[in-house]
Amino acid sequence: MSVPWRRAPFSRGRRRRWPLLLTLILLLLIVRLSKGALLNDAYALLSLPFWPGPAQSEWLRSARSVEDQARLQALASDNDRLRQLLALQRSNADKAVSAPVISRQSGGWWQQLVIGKGALAGVRAGQPVVGPGGLIGLVASVTPATATITLLTDPSSRVGVWVNRSRNQGLLSGSGSARPLLRFLDKDPEARPGDLVVTSPASTLVPPNLPVGVIQAVDANADPAPVAVVQLIAPVQAIDWVQVLRP
Repeated sequence: MSVPWRRAPFSRGRRRRWPLLLTLILLLLIVRLSKGALLNDAYALLSLPFWPGPAQSEWLRSARSVEDQARLQALASDNDRLRQLLALQRSNADKAVSAPVISRQSGGWWQQLVIGKGALAGVRAGQPVVGPGGLIGLVASVTPATATITLLTDPSSRVGVWVNRSRNQGLLSGSGSARPLLRFLDKDPEARPGDLVVTSPASTLVPPNLPVGVIQAVDANADPAPVAVVQLIAPVQAIDWVQVLRP
């Protein structure tokens, strides 16, 4: 006697897995549509017990205090720089062209810079350029709206200077670094660290007695004459505004 065929019933395990699969698919769909916002909220709730306690909060307050002090120092530095620029503009208002620094080459930081004034503003090649503190270079070339400045730190730069105290003459030569070299003409220049260096009245390139720098060290045994390392007064490495002196 044959047994009638019947469809095998689904096992209980399969019936239990269907709701789980549907729930997982629904969760994935929600996460995708919310772009992960639900996961972020869940993480925030789960991590709540581990949020900064009193010690961590004190560290955060200390960090904020340091940040505020740094901002105040930066503002004070900017105010000092702006005061210097304003004083420079007032002192040379009738005989100079003020211009912003608009470009510098990373590979020639101590050689040249480009300013945002040119022939249309009366800037000419060969004119001296000063910044807050003193001479920084000479105009090398001009376009109608810009000018290229050769800095005193450029290895090709040569400017006649003298020591303000002893009046001993020398030639300031760029070294490709922040500190140019002063090569004296006399065997005994009577120069020492701290002496002020200014442009020489004998120079045909720049007006006399423009502040240039301060002697940092002197090599009295250099041949054929002593050599001094000079720290420029004007901050050539960070200057952003200059004046071109007109005749």
